[in-house]
Amino acid sequence: MSFANWILVGVALFAILGAVGAFSIAFRRTRSERPDPTVEVSTETRRADRSMTGIRVEPITVPAPDLETEEPVEVVEIEEASEPEGVAVELVEAQRIVEVSTEESGVTRRQFFNRAITASFGSFLGLMGLYSLAFFWPKLTGGFGSDVDAGAIEDLRAQTVNPDGSVVPVFVPEARAYIVPAPTALSDQFAEKGVEAAGLMALFQRCVHLGCRVPWCGTSIGFECPCHGSKYNSVGEYFAGPAPRNLDRFQVEVRDGDRFIVRTGSIIETPRAPTPSVKYPQGPSCIGIASEGA
Repeated sequence: MSFANWILVGVALFAILGAVGAFSIAFRRTRSERPDPTVEVSTETRRADRSMTGIRVEPITVPAPDLETEEPVEVVEIEEASEPEGVAVELVEAQRIVEVSTEESGVTRRQFFNRAITASFGSFLGLMGLYSLAFFWPKLTGGFGSDVDAGAIEDLRAQTVNPDGSVVPVFVPEARAYIVPAPTALSDQFAEKGVEAAGLMALFQRCVHLGCRVPWCGTSIGFECPCHGSKYNSVGEYFAGPAPRNLDRFQVEVRDGDRFIVRTGSIIETPRAPTPSVKYPQGPSCIGIASEGA
């Protein structure tokens, strides 16, 4: 895994841990809040309650009158007192605004959730931006899309041709390419396109029909796609099946005198060859053998 991938994984883990932490803190703050029953009680009422602490009020006992010994009470009519004139009382409701600092008030749940959502969304956008840059940024060193050193030319020649003259391609995983011997005489569709160097060619492993990987068939001496039956000869020229053209190939060159370089960033497409450069098939088809075995 490259350094850029490690950075992306770290950012993703940071975003996930931040979201989990925000949720846990909000949940804890919500559970810790309890309503205060004395919030709306005035200061005077609280002071009066504190002044009566420790005082016991005894009830006043009034003796019942003795009707047998009690002298008759003279009933005197009392004139009704005139009702006092009403006194107008004006209630003035005043509101006092006291500014509280941020340290005293703290952060409300609404502010906390807004900030948590903003941070999570920002982390998501940043992560998507990094992934987009990693996807669109070209690979300047190593890997598919750059120039790949397939090996020494003499070693590749010895591996691609058996002592009996049969062809066996060399697969280079980093370049996703088969290294095969080039035909003695290049056809017009390959001329001056840089697809041959030191008698070798590099074929893309992908079938041009629907992108399946095309394996080598040692009996027919060619490439045969197991997905839909497209067939190509040993230099990637179309022979049969639904494929619309030849196998794609890469531009190649020789560097430092004996190093075969595959330029995987330069893919060459060619139409079906009117006349094949090499004979195909030279034996039974691998697709037919697999079908009989199944």
